[in-house]
Amino acid sequence: MNKVILKYLIFILLLSNSRIVFSQSNISTNKDSVIQFIFTSDVHFGLTKTTFRNQSNVSAAKVNAAMIEQMNKLPFTNFPNDDGVKAGKKINGIDAVIITGDICNRQEKDIQSATDSWNEFEKEYTYNLHLKDDKDHQTKLLLTPGNHDISNAIGYHKPMNPLTDKASLINIYNSMIHPAILKTEKTFNYSTDKIHYSRDIGSIHLVFVDAWPDSAERVWIEKDLSKIKTTTPVFIFTHSMPDVEARFFINPNGDHSINEKDKFENLVTETFKDGYSVEDKAIIEQSALAKFIQIHPNIKAYFHGHSNYTEYYDWNGPDKNIALHCFRADSPMKGKYSSKDETKLAFELVTIDTNKKIMTVRECLWNSSPSDNAHPIKWGSEITVQLQ
Repeated sequence: MNKVILKYLIFILLLSNSRIVFSQSNISTNKDSVIQFIFTSDVHFGLTKTTFRNQSNVSAAKVNAAMIEQMNKLPFTNFPNDDGVKAGKKINGIDAVIITGDICNRQEKDIQSATDSWNEFEKEYTYNLHLKDDKDHQTKLLLTPGNHDISNAIGYHKPMNPLTDKASLINIYNSMIHPAILKTEKTFNYSTDKIHYSRDIGSIHLVFVDAWPDSAERVWIEKDLSKIKTTTPVFIFTHSMPDVEARFFINPNGDHSINEKDKFENLVTETFKDGYSVEDKAIIEQSALAKFIQIHPNIKAYFHGHSNYTEYYDWNGPDKNIALHCFRADSPMKGKYSSKDETKLAFELVTIDTNKKIMTVRECLWNSSPSDNAHPIKWGSEITVQLQ
């Protein structure tokens, strides 16, 4: 039997006895019509953190394990007495944990392979995450790939060792897409095997796409949205922020390859239209996304990582003609601010009242007292938005 298939079958068997599951089915909600999920990004297995809890050069596996330990405490914690959904009440069940990419760090100099990084990720998020929803079902783990995951699989303009390793993309694909025949190192083709899928949590429709919703991904999203009511709130989860960088697109120069001179990374299927340099702004591409959002007003929220710090903002598009609620996540390994001040390490807890169609996103500062591992989560910034 192919080693990749055998490894995946063993992984599925392990998951059946674990606390966390990858699932294609819709996610149930509790009797109060409140749904909740944890959102984070850029967990970057393979990296080390310079300092963490008075230790030096701490692996991503250990840092993520510490974050997971804090996630496990949430159901027994009370919300703050703010103006948000379930204010002051016990948190209780969590329907999903969502990670928008860069599961594995790019396998450049002195960084382990994607295979080794995925194995560490798999171990931590399979065995250490002990969450359930309010119906005692295991919490679902939902993933998208990031630019590091994709570059590991297709190559990069700087040297990597090995030159390519598809492990994280193959495992994300098999776990999230559930193909009839599992993809392997030989059969997985990133140009055709796209990691896009949707899930329903109660009356909320979650759409997960590759690195950024380019024109090809929007064709798929259009088809997906045709199956739901136009009044259903839709959330997009992807790696990059809406104001995507030029380097994500296919190289418009020469043979369109990934090369050291041009530095385009070919992460999406759309060729860059705004110029010939990664320094150019992706205005045409962003305008097309903004137009798509205008056509689908039930797209109410956009969740992303890539440039990592807690931020709640409205994306207006290049022409300032939309106002899309966006939620940016910190990274346990590469946060813009938390990498310098570990007390700012954070993930987001999203709580939605589906009857009133309001959503509160709260920042969970999970390492506010580094010298005290038992210290409870500290509540940071929060925002409540309408989903109507």
